[in-house]
Parts: sequence; C-alpha cells; structure tokens
Amino acid sequence: MSTQELKRKFIEKYGESGEEARVFYAPGRVNLIGEHLDYNGGYVLPAALEFGTTLIVRPRSDNKVVFASTNLPYEASIDYSGLGSAKSGEWIDYPIGVMVELKKKDLPVSRGYELLYHGDIPNGSGLSSSASLEVVTAFAFLTLEGGDTDTVEISLLSQRAENQYVGVNSGIMDQFAVANGKRDHAILLMCDTLEYELVPFVTGSYKLVIGNTNKKRGLVDSKYNERRQQCDEALAIFKKQLPSLSYLAELTVEQFEAYQANIEDGIVRSRARHVVEENRRVLDSVQVLRINDLKQFGQYMNDSHLSLRDLYEVSCEELDIMVEEAQRIPGTLGSRMTGAGFGGCTVSLVHEDDVERFIREVGEAYTTRTGLVGEFYVCGIGNGVEELKGDN
Repeated sequence: MSTQELKRKFIEKYGESGEEARVFYAPGRVNLIGEHLDYNGGYVLPAALEFGTTLIVRPRSDNKVVFASTNLPYEASIDYSGLGSAKSGEWIDYPIGVMVELKKKDLPVSRGYELLYHGDIPNGSGLSSSASLEVVTAFAFLTLEGGDTDTVEISLLSQRAENQYVGVNSGIMDQFAVANGKRDHAILLMCDTLEYELVPFVTGSYKLVIGNTNKKRGLVDSKYNERRQQCDEALAIFKKQLPSLSYLAELTVEQFEAYQANIEDGIVRSRARHVVEENRRVLDSVQVLRINDLKQFGQYMNDSHLSLRDLYEVSCEELDIMVEEAQRIPGTLGSRMTGAGFGGCTVSLVHEDDVERFIREVGEAYTTRTGLVGEFYVCGIGNGVEELKGDN
C-alpha cells in the first residue's frame, strides 16, 4: 500500500484535523547467517528487508492515544494516565510496551495521538513483525516529542518493551537490525556487546527469496530452552581447560577439536560444534561478501542449514523440504532455514532469471510433499527505521 493510499485510510478513520499527520517506517529483518549464536556470545549477520511496518501518527487535543491497524480488526483508545495498567493480549501490547518504557526513561508522551499502522510483514513468519512494530513506534514518538532518536538506544528500548511488558524473552538482534539497517548492507553484530559494523551485501543480479513454510512453530520455546541448557553444559566443561571462557562461541574451531572429547554426551557435543562452526561461518561470510563472492557465501548458507538440521536439530521436515527443493533450482546459490526453527522461513539467494521458476517449482514440490502451501517474498536489503517525507 502506498503512503498516499494509507493517508486516505487515515483520514477515513480519523477525519480531517488542523494537526499534521506524519509517516514513519521500520522494516522487517532476515538473519542471513548465524543462527542460535546470540545467546552463545557469537556473531549474527542480519539485514533489514524492503518491506515492513508503516505508521501514520497525528497529535490530538486530549490525552487519548488511539490505536488502529489496516491488518487486524482490534482497535483501542487509551487515556495516557492509565497507560500500561493492564495488558490486552492484542497487538497493541507491543506499542504500549514501548510507551511504558519511554515513560520509565522520563520521556513520557506529552499529549494524545491517533495512530494507524500498516504492516507488510506476515505475522508469525519469523521476519520480526513485532520488532518492526516496536521500533517504528519508539522512533515516531521520540521524533514527535523531541527526544534523542539514537537507533542503538531505540533498539534496546524496544527489546525491553518486548521482554518486560509483552513478556517475550527475545534477544536484541531483531530490534537492532530493524533500527540500524542500511540499504545493500548486512549488519555484523555481536549481540552481547552491541559492537557492530555494516558489511556490503550487493547482490547484483541475485535476489533474496524468503520462503514461508506456513508451518506453525509449536516447539520453539521448549526446544529453545533445552538448547540453551545444553550449551551451558558444554561451556561448563570447556571452562575446566579454558577458565577465561565466557561464551561457547569464543572457542576457536581448533580449541573445540582439542577439547571436545571431554564432553561425553554426544548430543551436547553436537550442539557445541554447531555454535563454534557457525560462528566461524559468519566471520568467513563477511570476508567473502567484502570481495562480493556470492557463490561462496551461498555455500556457507547451505552449510549452515546442514548444521542446524543435523547438529543443532532445530529444523523440521517442512524447512528441510523447502531448502532441498530450493537447492534443486540451478540459479540458487544457497538456501537455509532462518530464525529459531521448527517452522517459519527459509532464505535463499537466487538469480533473478530463475526467481519465477523458483517460486513455481519450489512451491509446487513443497505442497506435493507436505500438503502445505508455502508463500514466497522476493526482496532486497533496505534501510532501517526512518521518517518518510513526501508521497512515497
């Protein structure tokens, strides 16, 4: 939906006013490589996508904050004095959580506002619709209220909103990529310290194709906690030889090989191997992207999926089938699951001449083999959160 169309819907919803309606945007994100490393002290390589969440916001003359969305029917009007007194269990909990965090930082919203959100990110796809919603809200209110719009701080504030108000124990990667993305760049991020650098990701005649398995992810929380526990167990064993070790991903591949025999449990050893080798793949990926070697980067994507499937065991039949079918297409350089796993999305790097064939053949084979209908989104790498000027 264009900004002009969205503005028309805003006026239909809220009517005319002497106040200016301003438009803000935050993207979705995809993690290109580096899965399950954030809580193990490793590097991740996410990028902002070219679709996301648009917010139109206009001041009111009272203290009411009015929420509406083009995507979901639930709407609410809340007096600012009662903000955050009770969660609704609806989508508005994400922006309200942001407003609660702003209030905690002595940056309260000083007046009422009318808000209309429009999202292009499929809910539940693992492409960070919630982080996009949080970040665009924080950036908009800080801009309108004259606050500091430092995007690193915005990502931290948005993460706190999700952790503390919504009650989802997410890491920082999603909000960070949404807030700090840059067109034609990925972000090499150390989640623990928030050290980051922008890495050129110029795909030329290749496109990113996100494949949504539409498999409901029912095991994520329990299996996530189990994987964290296994990684903690491996770390404790390695620390006996390397007392200064703080995180599993700090191990070099050589150190892992030297001390892995101390881990008697083969499953725990496999989890640790994935973390160590995946972290190495991220750093190697950055080096090949700097020289624009997309073919080698694609191979690292393939290797990452195998590791997530066989060593970390967070893939599932549906993800494996979609990746397998993607890799059959001649123009596919690489394909892997992305996100927490057990459903969600794949990401593939596909030559533009083969994209139509990719979507058709992978889609047909996926449905034949799983009975599910996949969805595919062709996208480039876009900017992080920003205010949109003019009629974009």
